[in-house]
Amino acid sequence: MSNSVVENQTKQVEAFLQDVVSVMTEYMNHHTIISLLEESENGNKEYYEGLLAGMRRLLVFCEEGLDACRVLVKSTPFRKGAAERMLYKIYHQVICEFFTPKNDYWYENSRSAYTGKNAIAFTMTPPFSVQQLMKSLEGKFQVMREELEYYETDYQTKMIQSQ
Repeated sequence: MSNSVVENQTKQVEAFLQDVVSVMTEYMNHHTIISLLEESENGNKEYYEGLLAGMRRLLVFCEEGLDACRVLVKSTPFRKGAAERMLYKIYHQVICEFFTPKNDYWYENSRSAYTGKNAIAFTMTPPFSVQQLMKSLEGKFQVMREELEYYETDYQTKMIQSQ
């Protein structure tokens, strides 16, 4: 890929991550275990703690990716190789973490494309606010996954060829 294409993708990822960080930070600053338990009658405290922990982990990955994007966008000259490595890392740490989080409090329903339902499904019933948050982020993550899938194979191929 040319420098300008990679630079534009880096800027696009930066805007995406800024949006995600903003939405998730707003949510995390206003919701606690207690507020989540108040949302539903039969709330499972341990499950809600896990949900919040998973969302915090995702938020940290997004913030780290955003910082990396900002550094690369501001660097002159633009460092294409560093940007490609960073986009590969964002694909794995941010996008994959959204669809397949470490502790499986939610997961991607692979049949969602056929059923017309949301791709994110939960292992237990989450609070309504968590459902709404994930629903609001899902489309953005889907688009970014499609944009960055290229780095899944291309970057690995380059690494193998350089050995």
